[in-house]
Amino acid sequence: KVGLIHNYGKSYFFALTLNPYFKLPNMKNFYLKCCFLFLALTSSAGLVHAQQWGDYTLYSTGATTVLVDTGDATAAKIVKTWTHASTEKTGYSSYLAPGGILWRTVSRTGNSFSGGPNTGQVQKVAYDGTILWNYVYSTTQYCMHHDICPMPNGNVLLIAYELKTAAEVEAAGGTLGNIMWPDKIVEVKPTGATTGDVVWEWHTWDHLVQDKDPSLANYQSSIVDHPELLNINYKPAKDWQHMNGVSYNPILDQVTFTSHNHNEVYVIDHSTTTAEAASHKGGNSGKGGDLLYRWGNPLAYGASGTKILNVTHDAHWIPEGCPNAGYLVAYNNQGISSSASCADMIETPIDGYTYKITPGAAYAPATYTKRQASGGYNSNMGSSQQLPNGNTLICIATSGTINEFSPTGTKLWTRSMGGNCAKAFRYNKCYVENAPPAIPAITINGSVLSSTAATTYQWYCNGVLISGATGQTYTATKNGKYVVRITDSKGCVYMYSPGVAYNGATDIAVNELEQKLGFYPNPTSGIVTIDNTQLYGANYEIRVFDPIGKLIDAKKNANQIDLSAYENGIYFLQVSDGIHTTFTKRISLVK
Repeated sequence: KVGLIHNYGKSYFFALTLNPYFKLPNMKNFYLKCCFLFLALTSSAGLVHAQQWGDYTLYSTGATTVLVDTGDATAAKIVKTWTHASTEKTGYSSYLAPGGILWRTVSRTGNSFSGGPNTGQVQKVAYDGTILWNYVYSTTQYCMHHDICPMPNGNVLLIAYELKTAAEVEAAGGTLGNIMWPDKIVEVKPTGATTGDVVWEWHTWDHLVQDKDPSLANYQSSIVDHPELLNINYKPAKDWQHMNGVSYNPILDQVTFTSHNHNEVYVIDHSTTTAEAASHKGGNSGKGGDLLYRWGNPLAYGASGTKILNVTHDAHWIPEGCPNAGYLVAYNNQGISSSASCADMIETPIDGYTYKITPGAAYAPATYTKRQASGGYNSNMGSSQQLPNGNTLICIATSGTINEFSPTGTKLWTRSMGGNCAKAFRYNKCYVENAPPAIPAITINGSVLSSTAATTYQWYCNGVLISGATGQTYTATKNGKYVVRITDSKGCVYMYSPGVAYNGATDIAVNELEQKLGFYPNPTSGIVTIDNTQLYGANYEIRVFDPIGKLIDAKKNANQIDLSAYENGIYFLQVSDGIHTTFTKRISLVK
């Protein structure tokens, strides 16, 4: 037999020689098996090229938003165009929600603030172009700008400048001697065609520190000892922070954002009330609205270390279902050099709802965990998206180019947008064409937590995936905040419940098994050794779950687990000896 295999645009010939006296009842099946074997071998040898991911790519330029066919060889087939009013050009970013709903910022005329890019307006648009919501957030005292983040609950996060007079700046210990525009983040709930309620807000101005005036309440003699606060005198300017990216994590109920001027990415607690967000206590973290984490420029809070981010945009977490899920990502405009941009991904030192730090030092890691070059340079704007198959989509904004790279950095797809574009995103057809399921709700009966009905389920406690907890109900074994994730009937969309606190566990024994066992190294490049000397003579089982909760391995009485065949990311080792309380260990795989 001589066969031809066509795979992702590359053709391969192979020859299969059979003994003429060897008879098989089904030669066709045997031939197909040989084809599959050949594909497996060539893939492992690196001969089969990586494939693109997704069906459509979304971007906005001026008064048009375009959805193009990613599979089109010329990258020129347009699937859908939204044409906006010439007076309502896209101000910065645009996103698709499930069901083809377009969220976009609008470059509104008549704003009182002149910084850029000021938007002042946000729209929610149906697939057929009908404007479902048209909301203005702009007065003489504040103005929406840059990015937005549509949330699972139907609300939207907005970034906005707010005006502080020179007198207010001085009263806060600022040395600028002029007005300042510190940023705030507000969550708006649409209430009508043009109206909305601000249901949550966070202000930079509530979390300042300074070491110039001891008579003021925000004085601290050591800035480095207070990384949870922002130094008002670090690079003071009217447009001080210049926030430019915002994103939401529904599992942790946290918000991340980037600062162009301070070269940092930050994390704050969204589980707070607005009053708690203005304070230093409350929420899942217990820290109120203080910064939970910051990274990219230790100089901004007086710590030693290297500045990694150099003009940064587009803060977000890598979502579930993708390699390295949970990593924090920032677009680094001058990360490689003054003429080469990249996307930097970091594994944060997360600890429940907070982040570990050595007092007086910079937050870990010392440098990026993973980096993807953009294939070009943009002096400002830009975005990246990490895809389920390990690819990365990058928008080189100022040159108007979108590139898709394989995990090894091979460029698989490119498109010129014909103009500046702040961000671009990839979606599959199922996501665009199907409405999302209703947000799940959790009810509690005794220690049993129940989700509203869905197709699939995954439970979390205190921001950590519970391995094997994939049923509609889960019996809580400890106090904490529980979240359930569901999917729609076609598996297109993840939807997360609001967190529900369970406090019914009054007499939970200390996990004796966890105290007896050690796991090293962690992070690991593949092999994880289990120190099981305390369990000699006992029967126990180790089950391994991937980042989305799928069981991928199980071993009895083992002292090593090999993860080297899997993608980089977070894995969970669940250990039980049938006597002590079962516990789960979080392991980071970095090859």
